[in-house]
Amino acid sequence: MCFSSVNSVDCNDSAFCFVCFLLLWLLLLLLLTSVWCIRLGLIVFTYVTCYCSYSVFQRYTHTHTHFTHFLFFISRRTQLFLNMDDFLWRGHESSHKLPYGTKGSELLLLKVLAVTANYQVPDNIEKLECRRCAVIGNSFSIKNSSLGNFIDQYDVVIRLNDAPVKGYEKDVGSKTTMRFFYPESASNNPGLHNEPDTLMVLVPFKEQDLQWLKEILYNEKRVRKGFWKPPPQIWTVDVGKIRVLDPHFLFHTADRLLQIPLQPKGKQIPVHPTTGLLAVFVALNYCDVVHLAGFGYPKTANQRQPIHYYRNDTMSSMKNSYHDVNHEARALRRLEDSGAIFYLHAHS
Repeated sequence: MCFSSVNSVDCNDSAFCFVCFLLLWLLLLLLLTSVWCIRLGLIVFTYVTCYCSYSVFQRYTHTHTHFTHFLFFISRRTQLFLNMDDFLWRGHESSHKLPYGTKGSELLLLKVLAVTANYQVPDNIEKLECRRCAVIGNSFSIKNSSLGNFIDQYDVVIRLNDAPVKGYEKDVGSKTTMRFFYPESASNNPGLHNEPDTLMVLVPFKEQDLQWLKEILYNEKRVRKGFWKPPPQIWTVDVGKIRVLDPHFLFHTADRLLQIPLQPKGKQIPVHPTTGLLAVFVALNYCDVVHLAGFGYPKTANQRQPIHYYRNDTMSSMKNSYHDVNHEARALRRLEDSGAIFYLHAHS
């Protein structure tokens, strides 16, 4: 049981406590003739009372606040990735197009999923009683943090886009359980900064993203149109480690956590959640403990301030992006204040 988790208290705790109290009182009544039995009974009674009190405290301070304030639900049984069953005999139907649903992309997905064939998280993680997860962002704030060895101790380490590991191990660690990416953010050499068992999780924002993956898997002619940045034309990855994230998570990140319009009106510029905030939301659904490092943009008027720990990109590069980083910062602050997430280093 993870006492530091928003999911730490099982929904059967109340019934468990009630039964324990009854059994302990019966034990006391039956064994009153023996002094040592009375002492033993009182010790056990005290332990169970403390445990149940703590459980109630955890339920109120974490679960109640988390569920009520943010209006999304946490489930350890959440299926993270799309699978063939969704589109064949179960008749998966979506009312939204990408990036928030699969409507209109079913045939592409069938072709992709037929090749990848694996749709689960590895059993050694799935069967953990307590999943401790670290979501590592690409922010400049993690530089010189010396958190590397500490990060590698987590059960699940989620990294984003093409953020490198080699040469930065002291600050960011070397373990990578999952890497969330989209074609434009995919690394040209994925084997360099990932482990052999790393799950490469495609976040499809548009139909071209699925088309790109299909062309890679089937070794078809590459189509370069429809991308704001040319994606890799050669992308060598173990097919069995490729996953496609269910758009359900991006939908609820936008709709419930950020509460941004899913379909902008008129000339309104569309805004989508960043891969980082999406990864946090996925972790909150799947993990018991969620800790963050490398999140946040510099609060400075200096447009030349670096925003990543590994490149010279500056705040000026965010001017025409489809993300509202200030809005996301406020959402993360609310999650932190509620106890749902915890930062591993000081942040602004």
